[in-house]
Amino acid sequence: MKDQKLRKKLIEVSLPLETMNRESAREKSIRHGHPSTLHLYWARRPLATARAILFSQLVDDPSSHPEKYPTEELLTNERRRLHGILERLVDWDNLNDTQLFEDARAEILASNGGVFPVVLDPFAGGGSIPLEAQRLGLESHASDLNPVAVLLNKSLIEFPPLFAGNTPIFPGAAV
Repeated sequence: MKDQKLRKKLIEVSLPLETMNRESAREKSIRHGHPSTLHLYWARRPLATARAILFSQLVDDPSSHPEKYPTEELLTNERRRLHGILERLVDWDNLNDTQLFEDARAEILASNGGVFPVVLDPFAGGGSIPLEAQRLGLESHASDLNPVAVLLNKSLIEFPPLFAGNTPIFPGAAV
């Protein structure tokens, strides 16, 4: 555990902010299949940003492993590789890329002793953080004082897994 505290995470050192900002802004115009179409919550956070922040705070920066990356060139190349994963993660069009999410989960596991951390968002609001934590394969818990926020979180992170993989009740109704 002591070693864990000394390691810097990617978020502390370097982030591809331009890509994160562009994709977070683009997300506001997505109207089909986006959770924001469920309810226009007053303080919804961009899912791309939540996904990027979760990933980058859970993955070690390569500078934390000088034994693996002894030269500046190796360090820069590894950071570029991690930025590549992060840049692909924030792109809404990649949400169904199972290999990308497997790669992200592998990086999280490698940086956390082979164990997925548990995420708790005690003021979850519109549910961006717990939803994206769940998407990254993490156990996610959310709460809020606002009953509308609680209902949104239930509909985003609790109910869908209960029905995932079931056949539709009336398949012809979906257009």
